[in-house]
Amino acid sequence: MAATAGLNIEIMKRLAIILALALSSGLIASAKNDKPAEITVMSYNIRMGVAKDGTNSWEYRYPASAMMISDQKPDIFGIQEAYDFQVKYMDEYCDGYKCVGVGREDGKSKGEHMSIFYNTKKVSLLKWGTYWLSETPEKPSMGWDAACMRTATWALMKDKKSGRKFYFVNTHLDHVGPIAKKKGLKLIVDSIKEMNPKGYPMILTGDFNTEPHEQVILGELDTLMNSARKTAVATDNGDTFNGWGKGKGVIDHIYWSGFSTCTSFEVIRKPYMDRKFISDHYPVKACLVF
Repeated sequence: MAATAGLNIEIMKRLAIILALALSSGLIASAKNDKPAEITVMSYNIRMGVAKDGTNSWEYRYPASAMMISDQKPDIFGIQEAYDFQVKYMDEYCDGYKCVGVGREDGKSKGEHMSIFYNTKKVSLLKWGTYWLSETPEKPSMGWDAACMRTATWALMKDKKSGRKFYFVNTHLDHVGPIAKKKGLKLIVDSIKEMNPKGYPMILTGDFNTEPHEQVILGELDTLMNSARKTAVATDNGDTFNGWGKGKGVIDHIYWSGFSTCTSFEVIRKPYMDRKFISDHYPVKACLVF
């Protein structure tokens, strides 16, 4: 009887240990699952592939852009200045990504694209569209005093981990016309308000050709959304335009609203393919928490 009682006690101890381990594992798994979903976003002016930039021309540097994306692993990113052949290259060599966008000259393939790329394992596309920054945004057109046509591409996305929906807008404001910059961004701000009656989180990326202090242009946007550069817990104050080492400026931006916080903002200066500059702009990246 004593031997049997001892055996029962030993079995009970082992069961208690197993139960404790199971509960501990469950709590750890629960803690992991309870971690808020994050979205890593990027804006990247890829530099138009038809520019005659000598050894910085697209034909010499094109693999570096795909290498950068593979290394940085953004969940979603917007590119500017990309011609159709550049979009196709990125679409083919950025594994796991799909993209949406059109050429600004004809609404199909001609001219620069403001395409949105997204990691299909992390987010899903619900709907998307493009509009022109002009008095006739529904069709290819030039606005106000702009030097060329300008567009914004938007997408309604769904984060696969959390099930949360969010909007992503990508644009490139004019580099010459001050009226076109101001009214073009005003059009985007109005569109953001109109397209989002349910108040989903919102992300705006782009080359604004505008410095953060230019409140004549950015003032209304700054009241509607948050600059990732200004609000990130860990931020980066470096220039985003490099001009192949001959220029500087903070003109590439990420804005957000509806997320709980922006944990980081970074200007990506890392060389790829042994190239100090992969474009005449540095990519910028931010991490947003739902």
